[in-house]
Amino acid sequence: MSSSQPASYDAILIVSFGGPEAPEDVVPFLENVTRGRGIPRERLEQVGAHYHLFGGRSPINDQCRALIAALEPALMEASIDLPVYWGNRNWTPMLTDTVQQMADDGIEHALAFVTSATSSYSGCRQYREDIERAQADVGPAAPTIDKIRQYYDHPMFIEPMVDNTAKALRGTGDDARLVFTAHSIPLSMASTSDYESQLREAARLIASGVGHETFDLVWQSRSGPPHVPWLEPDVNDHIESLAAAGTTSIVLVPIGFISDHMEVIFDLDTEAVATAARVGCDLSRASTVGTDPRFVAGIVELIEERRSGVPKRSMGSLAIRPDFCAPGCCPAPTRPSIPKDTAASR
Repeated sequence: MSSSQPASYDAILIVSFGGPEAPEDVVPFLENVTRGRGIPRERLEQVGAHYHLFGGRSPINDQCRALIAALEPALMEASIDLPVYWGNRNWTPMLTDTVQQMADDGIEHALAFVTSATSSYSGCRQYREDIERAQADVGPAAPTIDKIRQYYDHPMFIEPMVDNTAKALRGTGDDARLVFTAHSIPLSMASTSDYESQLREAARLIASGVGHETFDLVWQSRSGPPHVPWLEPDVNDHIESLAAAGTTSIVLVPIGFISDHMEVIFDLDTEAVATAARVGCDLSRASTVGTDPRFVAGIVELIEERRSGVPKRSMGSLAIRPDFCAPGCCPAPTRPSIPKDTAASR
């Protein structure tokens, strides 16, 4: 099917990462996330301690429920009478179970919205592979499922983030440093995708929207063995460097996330806040888009691009990503063997 032709869909599918909803879910969830990587259970339990700080429950599933609750009436208001389904990569509702339910309900052709705005293996292609795997598990009755394009520079994503950033800047003074953050990824993944350039463009648009000519883009939530290079600098290292250079006020903008889930409330609101306090910096954080009505309206607009062929909108200078990705785009990162002297640190 040509990317320029409208398509007929009979359902919307929300696809997300998933997260534990009770303390007993934490380690099984992390086992799902790290399946095939040989990470010892004791290391998973250490990471799981982050979740236990918040009652063993990630906010992400509730945030998906809230997004669906906001999207359904927005679809009806736009005269789009389609059911909304939801499936996760790593925790219930699992994507395969959802695709099975869609097949049981007679769904034939669905349009998937993924809760990742940018291009990369983990943020785009892996979700497409998740969908393909679920379809294979369900069998011939599984619906055809197309994925909505990346939306990192869509006006209905950028405009709420401009307002959120402006709100975080209020009262910080003219010398506040604007620091955008996103999930770090291995360099072998970053070098084969537009992930970094898309995030930098989104950050530029938001910084311009709040009247800041300068800004920093840094990284957070790194995982994996220390000998594998990932995008740097880490947000905590950057806070320390800024403080050492005389910066006294920082505003963090989590541009790589659409909701305040664990990577935001732990890595930023807990760890980064502690780092800033230790080095004597005032730290504020902008909210993510969450269920801002403009963002929800943007999702409806992205759906209408594919259903009705409405013009595609973007605010950035980068080319709009195609509706259907090339087969070889955003390949999986290489996973080098772990040297014996670092294996225990995983």
